[in-house]
Amino acid sequence: MKQRTEQRTGLLSGFAAYGVWGLVPLFWPLLKPSGAVEILAHRMVWSLVVVGIGLLALRRWSWIRELLRQPRKLALTALAASVITVNWGLYIWSVNSGHVVEASLGYFINPLVIIAIGVLVLGERLRRAQWAAVGITVVAVLVLAIGAGRPPWISLALAFSFATYGLIKKKLGMGGLESLAAETAVLFLPALGYLLWLGAQGRSTFSAYGTGHTALLAATGLVTAIPLVCFGAAAIRVPLSTLGMLQYMAPVFQFLLGILYFHEAMPPERWAGFSLVWAALTLLTWDALRAARRSRVRLDVTPLGTPAPAREPA
Repeated sequence: MKQRTEQRTGLLSGFAAYGVWGLVPLFWPLLKPSGAVEILAHRMVWSLVVVGIGLLALRRWSWIRELLRQPRKLALTALAASVITVNWGLYIWSVNSGHVVEASLGYFINPLVIIAIGVLVLGERLRRAQWAAVGITVVAVLVLAIGAGRPPWISLALAFSFATYGLIKKKLGMGGLESLAAETAVLFLPALGYLLWLGAQGRSTFSAYGTGHTALLAATGLVTAIPLVCFGAAAIRVPLSTLGMLQYMAPVFQFLLGILYFHEAMPPERWAGFSLVWAALTLLTWDALRAARRSRVRLDVTPLGTPAPAREPA
């Protein structure tokens, strides 16, 4: 009973995390007339405030001393902060500039970019289906580039920056709240300095458009931290295969918002490119589920080849 409750909690947390990430394109336009860089700076500052309150409530501070004693981890944290700055800033600009559909493509192809990085950087070996999925994605990018007359640079930059960020986070091995606190701490002073400079220049929108606008800018910290906390709760309660399936919720929601709410154009060549990407993801998901099933079968068989003792139902 307890295990079922934990799984239910994990699923609900996963839906909440990816649901927020999928619906966040509705939030950034509310912050206009603030520019993308100003919104990004507020996101950095208020995220640290929110995460700091969370860590204070949980009394989780011992990791700070350990981090300060490890120059390599500090360097990786600074690098992660730089990469996520690019990702956050580009995404905010994309949404507020009418490129929601192209931004969603970045998160559709992100799992495939992670696979490519695994081969190029970590020397991982791919199965045939994975190679096929990567190949289909390359064709999709070519179709989109030819149709639009330019490469889908927003999608590629978002996908590669987030995949690189994930690689760095894997090497860091820190918890969600801790890593976000460390990264936003690195970004805090430059972001605060930029906001103070904007204020001194008379170009800040923080207090120029009423308390509602001020509250929305401050809420960027909650919009950043809440889905991350939910994701952390899901990650420890549901299988990775389930989490991998849930991750497609965010780009699906973003894609639908781009078409149905923001009324972005979808010419035939764009549909063709997206269809190829979805075919690649379907192939990748099928291969991942098959590999996971085979692994479970191997675990359920003893070295002598006889079935392992039956387990009680979960």
